[in-house]
Amino acid sequence: VQLQASGGGLAQPGASLRLSCTAYGFSLESYAIGWFRQAPGKGREAVSCITSNEETTYYSDSMKGRFTISRDNAKNTVYLQMNSLKPEDTAVYYCNAVYFGADYWGQGTLVTVSS
Repeated sequence: VQLQASGGGLAQPGASLRLSCTAYGFSLESYAIGWFRQAPGKGREAVSCITSNEETTYYSDSMKGRFTISRDNAKNTVYLQMNSLKPEDTAVYYCNAVYFGADYWGQGTLVTVSS
């Protein structure tokens, strides 16, 4: 059972990146999925989340209008499309899958926004 985050890298300010969170060994279909991030020297903060039926999404205020969360249950993957990236978006991004008593975290993927 594993949750794997990928898609991070180096991006220039204003550019876009798409992060992926893929589950191995279990189905994400019933799970609510959240993206969190932790910048250097700071605590972990919530970025976005999506319910299992996609009816509800949440975005932190600083990400509204720039980030979009989506899921593809056929690919067992949740995505975070990040547009108009800013240097302050630099952080390790983690995904989290929650369903009743089950709680899984991915290993994190580093996003660096710099010119």
